[in-house]
Amino acid sequence: MKKTSTRLADGRELIYYDLRDDTVRDAVDRRPLERTVTTSEIRRDDLLGDAVAVASHRQGRTYHPPADECPLCPTRGDRLTEIPDSAYDVVVFENRFPSLAGDSGRCEVVCFTSDHDASFADLTDEQARLVLDAWTDRTSELSHLPSVKQVFCFENRGEEIGVTLGHPHGQIYAYPFVTPRTALMLRSLAAHKQASGGGNLFDAVLERELAAERVVLATDHWVAFVPYAAHWPYEVHLYPRRRVPDLLALEEGARTEFPQVYLELLRRFDRIFDGGEKEGTGRGRPTPYIAAWHQAPFGALEDVDGVVREDFALHLELFTIRRTSGKLKFLAGSESGMSVFINDVPPERAAERLREVAS
Repeated sequence: MKKTSTRLADGRELIYYDLRDDTVRDAVDRRPLERTVTTSEIRRDDLLGDAVAVASHRQGRTYHPPADECPLCPTRGDRLTEIPDSAYDVVVFENRFPSLAGDSGRCEVVCFTSDHDASFADLTDEQARLVLDAWTDRTSELSHLPSVKQVFCFENRGEEIGVTLGHPHGQIYAYPFVTPRTALMLRSLAAHKQASGGGNLFDAVLERELAAERVVLATDHWVAFVPYAAHWPYEVHLYPRRRVPDLLALEEGARTEFPQVYLELLRRFDRIFDGGEKEGTGRGRPTPYIAAWHQAPFGALEDVDGVVREDFALHLELFTIRRTSGKLKFLAGSESGMSVFINDVPPERAAERLREVAS
């Protein structure tokens, strides 16, 4: 992997990640952009104890442009985009409309490929590995920013999820606080450690799932399963067999095997609702999904007694908001008002379906 850092016309950082070591990146952003001004602010909810990012400048962000005006495609001729070069492998750049900025953190966009009509599931193993390496590198770099306590790599896919740009891409949020979801995991981890005399809750969960009927895919280095208490109709958790706190600690064997495992899961997600493959691609109709890496926060865990970073288990959650063909799972009264999920599909049946559509 070759990494080349440059600056866009408004001062934002852009980084090329290339497969070839001899690739030269010297294109200049020719757009007449003024320096980006953000209004991001973090506010605390006194009753719930969580944080809300207020970012009014995002109201003006780019919204469903036509394909020939996509800002994530390469620059070609007089068609100027966020990426100055005429082609790329993987690109990461600071979001022009960030939810978090300055002392409130940082937001980045990750473009998986220059092919506008592709998706992550279309990538080769080599390309998917490059994305993993980019996620790892950005996790390392962002963790050194003074304001950052947690790094979150994720992908939203599909208009039903709320995606406003159709080009295959994901995002990275660098939070200045430990997120509520992670804080809950850490508290459960601490309680289990105390109650079990030093046991690890993530290890116990993985051991239980390996013995259950909800395993979707298992290899030498990875295990994918539908969790016992899945929140979403089709939800898969992907764990490395050897517990590590973050992407930086992932061993080479797991890194090498990740592309085959993850691409297979994504292709199965595209087949679960129609059961067939389209035009020999190995995929079915595109399924909207969220893919989210959970990593341990950086720094000391002052608010959780007896827990250290190494107790946390890196894992990826992949889920769709679609509950059946043509129907979405809406977060209505119970879910939105009380955070009590009601799942329409038994996790065992979801796992069985994901096994049925294996390649």
